[in-house]
Amino acid sequence: MGRRSRARRATGTAPASPTPRVGGDDLPPRPAPLSDERPKAPWHPFPLVELCVLVGIVLIVLGLIVGFDSDRGQLALVCGVLLASLGGLDTAVREHFNGYKSHSSVLAGLPGVIAAAALFFARAPWIAVAVGAALVFGLALWGFRTAFRRRSGGLSFR
Repeated sequence: MGRRSRARRATGTAPASPTPRVGGDDLPPRPAPLSDERPKAPWHPFPLVELCVLVGIVLIVLGLIVGFDSDRGQLALVCGVLLASLGGLDTAVREHFNGYKSHSSVLAGLPGVIAAAALFFARAPWIAVAVGAALVFGLALWGFRTAFRRRSGGLSFR
């Protein structure tokens, strides 16, 4: 990215158009200028995401200490991974859909994993699980990239 575009974004001004606007032209509205500040959560002063990740890490460590053999260890591991993943997913969703940063691949992974799990539990052949997950991932990636471009004013990543 060149120096001019960084300076323009920092000041929040739009580039001068080479041709003057003629009255009656219906141009689409310009998106709001991008901010360099992360979008805040609705529960902003309370560190909910950080606490979820911390509890998730503690549960993962406890699950590893107790061991894979016991039901308690397995439950602690699964709950820990889920809590830590939800904390990261929350941040990715907020940043992506506010046009702050593209997390298209991370977000597309969730529907891909869900599709793979559904096909696995439906006892589909392994090749169908892999192809189905890849297809859902590709479609979701396209959709999330399109949503980010629309929200960020045409940027494909930031």
